[in-house]
Amino acid sequence: MAGGRSNHVWRAGQTVIKAYQRSSENPLFANDSMREQTSLKALAGTGMAPHFLAAGSVNGSDWLAYSHIEGAVWKKDTRHVAQLLGRLHDHIGFDGLPKGRNGSVELADQTLEILEQCNTPNPLLGLAPMGQVAAIENPVLIHGDPVPGNIVEHDGTLTLIDWQCPQLGDPAEDLALFLSPAMQLLYRGKPLTQDEENAFLNAYPDRAVVARLQALKPWFHWRMAAYCFWRSEQGSSRDHDAMVLELAALQSINPSAA
Repeated sequence: MAGGRSNHVWRAGQTVIKAYQRSSENPLFANDSMREQTSLKALAGTGMAPHFLAAGSVNGSDWLAYSHIEGAVWKKDTRHVAQLLGRLHDHIGFDGLPKGRNGSVELADQTLEILEQCNTPNPLLGLAPMGQVAAIENPVLIHGDPVPGNIVEHDGTLTLIDWQCPQLGDPAEDLALFLSPAMQLLYRGKPLTQDEENAFLNAYPDRAVVARLQALKPWFHWRMAAYCFWRSEQGSSRDHDAMVLELAALQSINPSAA
């Protein structure tokens, strides 16, 4: 099956089987089979995740099986996605989740960690946003990778798939990942329009989280640009194009980030 960029996925009748790749660690998106298995079990019956069937390991590689969802990858109606993420962020967390990066200081540290893994000189080191946004005191359950390719539309509703990197974190993180121009380009073929972004933000139920997202946008764009730069070094020209979009978004907020 097409979709994700990390693992091999097959469909056998009404069953989806995922085989996790034993590759080098991704500096932004975890690929944790146990977290996905735990998430599907914990979210059973909510409609926010597929139905768990089985899991195991073969020749040292983990696999997971869940029920196939008859539908299509999300393409339009950002309001629906905002409502789904709002429901998720209100859901109680569960054991086994790591804490996500929280606040501008931790986001900046993570960005520098990503850039340290790059092999070639780049101009991103000098684009660190100024100021500081404090961490939230009560992290919530977040998906950690709610990009268009991980949202399936079916029967008038939406379901999130690829639960490989859920965290107890800042809900603004999920909002930023969905709105990311880079992720929209890579998974949908084009960034969201301003009207689509506005519709998403207006539909998200917690205004405080929306305000927090706006305050943290420079750090989220900077981090995503660094991630795309790292990915482009792995040989992906599309990630270079995605990086350019993130830098343009950063510059629109901070004109000195040229």
